[in-house]
Amino acid sequence: MARKKSATLTDAELRLMDVLWRERAATVGEVAAALGDPPLAYTTVLTTLRILETKGYVTHRAEGRAFVYSPKVDRDEARASVIDYVVSRFFEGSPRALMLELLDAERLDARDVARVRALLEKATEDER
Repeated sequence: MARKKSATLTDAELRLMDVLWRERAATVGEVAAALGDPPLAYTTVLTTLRILETKGYVTHRAEGRAFVYSPKVDRDEARASVIDYVVSRFFEGSPRALMLELLDAERLDARDVARVRALLEKATEDER
C-alpha cells in the first residue's frame, strides 16, 4: 500500500531544506555533500528534491547539465505551516490551546516569563 503524502516536511525533507535554506541554492551533489551524517545517496537526495518540488517547497533551474535547486518557501513559512497543521490536527483549531499546553509543559526562566508577559500585554492591547 502506498504511503500517504505528508502535508508537512518529513525528517529527510527537512534535512535537505536546512541545506537549501543555509546555502540558498545547490545542486543535488552539493546538497548530498552538505548533509553530513547519516549520509544519503545521490539518488535519494534527487528523489527527495523532486518530491519537495512537487510539494511546492523548492524550485530548480538548469545550469549546464546540472539542476540547481533553491527554496521556494522560507523557513518561517514552513514553521507557520507546521504550526497550522498541529493546531488544526491536535488542538481543534485553537492556537490558544496550543499556547497553554506549551506553557504548561515548559519551565520558563525570568527572561522568558518577561517576554511572554510583554506578548500578552500586546495581545490584550490589540483586543481593546
